[in-house]
Amino acid sequence: MKKDLRSENVKKIAEDFPMCITEIRDKDGNLKKVVDFEKFKDLFLDDIRDREEAYEFTWAGKREALRKAFEYNDKILRPVVEDSLNFFDTQNIYIEGDNLDVLRILRRSYFEKVKMIYIDPPYNTGHDFIYNDNFKKSKEDEEEELGLWDEEDNMLFENKESNGRFHSDWCSMIYSRLLLARDLLRLDGVIFISIDDNEVASLRKICDEVFGEDNFINIISRVMKSGGAKGRFFSPNMEYVLVYCRNIETVKNFREPISEEIINKLYTSIEEEGERKGERYRPFGLYQSSLDIRPNQRYYIECPDGTLVIPPGDSMPSIKKDGAMVTPKTNDGCWRWSKERYIEEKKKGNIAFKESKGVLVTSEGQPAKWNVYTKIWLKDRQEEGMVPVDLITKWENRIGTKELSELKIPFEFSKPSDLIKYLINIIDSQPNDIILDFFSGSATTAHAVMQLNAEDNGNRKYIMVQIPEKCDEKSEAYKAGYKNICEIGKERIRRAGKKIKEETNANIDYGFKVFKVDSSNFKEEISVPADEFDFKNLENCIENIKEDRTSLDLVYQCILSLGKELTLPIKTENIDGFTVYNLDNFSIMCCFDENISDEVMKYMADKEPEAVYFRDSCFRDSSHKLNVKEYFKVISETTRFEDV
Repeated sequence: MKKDLRSENVKKIAEDFPMCITEIRDKDGNLKKVVDFEKFKDLFLDDIRDREEAYEFTWAGKREALRKAFEYNDKILRPVVEDSLNFFDTQNIYIEGDNLDVLRILRRSYFEKVKMIYIDPPYNTGHDFIYNDNFKKSKEDEEEELGLWDEEDNMLFENKESNGRFHSDWCSMIYSRLLLARDLLRLDGVIFISIDDNEVASLRKICDEVFGEDNFINIISRVMKSGGAKGRFFSPNMEYVLVYCRNIETVKNFREPISEEIINKLYTSIEEEGERKGERYRPFGLYQSSLDIRPNQRYYIECPDGTLVIPPGDSMPSIKKDGAMVTPKTNDGCWRWSKERYIEEKKKGNIAFKESKGVLVTSEGQPAKWNVYTKIWLKDRQEEGMVPVDLITKWENRIGTKELSELKIPFEFSKPSDLIKYLINIIDSQPNDIILDFFSGSATTAHAVMQLNAEDNGNRKYIMVQIPEKCDEKSEAYKAGYKNICEIGKERIRRAGKKIKEETNANIDYGFKVFKVDSSNFKEEISVPADEFDFKNLENCIENIKEDRTSLDLVYQCILSLGKELTLPIKTENIDGFTVYNLDNFSIMCCFDENISDEVMKYMADKEPEAVYFRDSCFRDSSHKLNVKEYFKVISETTRFEDV
């Protein structure tokens, strides 16, 4: 009983902290899973101490990457209405900024809310740019050892093979982000990660740790191009998609639609009588030579001409009539179904007899002229779908390039939107699911979500995250006016949405809200010696909001601080000449104008919201602020009175 309880506790910890589970051998030499408590402590300590390492995949900077993922976040998201499309009504999100910052910000509001994540992170080929998260002790150390920072503190750097931390830097970069991404996945959520052969082995080990080995689903091989002459030994034509989930017990089986090619190749028979007359079916042999021995599944079946047939073998039933059975031996074939199941399915009309000499034998042991088939109905399989294979050959990278070319956007490194749409389809995505891509590039995933919504009238929502990486000044994209990758992504969404609407006339959400990662809305605390203090310093202390911040900036700060989604409905109202923000049908109300009137206060209190937000400049003085608080206590006593 004690052992069972311990195992249950380990299992519970593994569900929330799979990275803290390792394995050891017990006194009998058997492997068992246990909690690595030192690693568990690492999650909650600011100062991670040196300790003896347990069995795990590790690299230089791993502990710092773990700490980096969950450290205090002082960044915010600022709305950019002018770059958005239908900002106040759309449910789609586009965020510009370092995805590590963004994932930290989103963690509270989108905890366990995302159905699917697809990412195509930078590969590690020796000349690709990755995020510089500074996983060492200090920036000075980084400069001294690697020399990868410039005077502008760029966050991206070229991870050259000559760098002594070539693999470590990449592993640290992806590790921090996956730790946070896991928390965003729903319990039935799935993540797909595109990767090439340079880091596929490392990524597999990292994902085993972050998501848990039990939540590994598969590695899909994908043909990215045909032909080519690059490479010393083989021309690289393949890349991979790692598939993991949050909790494999809650994930539904993957299924894909049956293609016309398979229908025309396999479902060639048409029912001629009965309730399913006219339906197409695929005949599938009731006997398969690959079946193992099954004690109750070797018996005679009577054919249309009265002959008895049985799978080939040496053991023959002694009673030669339909239904007689014998226990099979090593070389005996068996039917797929028991006798009882066969009789039941035959009554339903799910058995077919076709002439096919040599597969079965008669009761005399001679080759039979009949074979027995089960009917696999096309209509049933179309409703269920078919199990997808782990090799994707349909959508090479050139299709993605062509897609952007048709939108008149010069960009060469884009996955085909049909690939992402296919992945969304096979996981049984529902109409209101959230799809996240935090290496969004040219926004292929947004394109795929819109296309799929247009096809099935869905309302899936996407969240795209992309660092505003500068375009090479020699590139065609730069020459076309795109200064960074974000500009390409946003324009791709606009043009793709317009094209989809023209082609389908679908009434879906084509808009997107744009946000940019920025520093806090609050001024930094100023420490001034007493003899240098003046009234200007005092003014800075009174007004703690930065001058360039808008009321809408503060509204979204309130939304995120409450753990609400960025798509929370917002309406603005003019009350006595002041702007009042009504969030989620008066659930939350905000006003950030200076010296608000009593009419504003009364209007907001009468709505009895859960919370109200003001800034200090909303009030004439401290007594006015106190009076407003007291008024809310009388009129709406459950309302929380908050300062930004």
